Amino acid sequence: MTTPPAKADAAWLAAAIALSERGRARTAPNPSVGCILIDADGRVAGRGWTGACGRPHAEAVALAQAGDRARGGTAYVSLEPCAHVSPRGPCCTDLLIAAGVARVLIAAGDPDVRTNGAGITRLRAAGIEVAVAAAHAPQARAAMAGFFTRQRAARPFVTLKLATSLDGCIALADGTSRWITGPAARAHAHLERARHELILVGRGTLEADEPRLDVRLPGLEARAPQRVLLSSAGAAPEGWLAIRTPAEIAALPGDHLLVEGGARVAAAFLAADLVDRLLLYRAPILIGGGLPGLADIGLTDLAAAHGRWRLTDTRDFAPDRLEVYERERAG
Repeated sequence: MTTPPAKADAAWLAAAIALSERGRARTAPNPSVGCILIDADGRVAGRGWTGACGRPHAEAVALAQAGDRARGGTAYVSLEPCAHVSPRGPCCTDLLIAAGVARVLIAAGDPDVRTNGAGITRLRAAGIEVAVAAAHAPQARAAMAGFFTRQRAARPFVTLKLATSLDGCIALADGTSRWITGPAARAHAHLERARHELILVGRGTLEADEPRLDVRLPGLEARAPQRVLLSSAGAAPEGWLAIRTPAEIAALPGDHLLVEGGARVAAAFLAADLVDRLLLYRAPILIGGGLPGLADIGLTDLAAAHGRWRLTDTRDFAPDRLEVYERERAG
């Protein structure tokens, strides 16, 4: 049975978005884009995702694989192809036009002012059928959250990770915290580290734990993020970056920041409304009288606490459980 064209388009576009995740936290300042090229006979001719440091672009990789098979085919792209000239590489709209593709399906428009609709306009002017699949835009923006946040808010996308007991503690009263969660949950936390360019802790966590903040998963050791220290002194150990306030994350290199500790640091980012995503790992233990996961975040009205967080995912890492929340923001 032949797959209906609309369903096939949706499936290939979803696959292109999934491909884009492979370049996450490696492509800044460019977005991590995914592209799949289907030839005129309906077969995969090429696929690609943005390379390290932003080049080559996904479309360039897929077109190079496809060669002449791109002519008359369809390109599925997670983000509008770039339309601006760069000394670092070719313009993707020009590459698609030169390759003779017949159709381009796009999951999300590019907010970069150098493209922002211009790519679509140029493709259509060249006689190429172009469609933007609005239904796929949320997934595409989520896959490229760091890029979209940098464009919208001029800062990295911030994920706050908390590993707590059922009663919200991150350590015993004496500071002992190894380990609140089990091996499976900790392994997932290391995977999250590999998906960020930057990882941040406060001075108290640095002095108490001397954290390595690396990635201890086979094959991903090289994906350890750049370590950042939040300290009013503005000084950090060799190999670290230092910021004095949460607002200074805007100047950090990279589009994805993972905040790991401690309670005062977490509270500072929440109070500044700079947390976009919350990873809450909870172990089935009760501590009672331990150190709380959060310090005061300045809340004075309980009503103001509601409607700010949306549950987007839950996972079981027996015996622990992960809940993922996204910050609800206007627009």
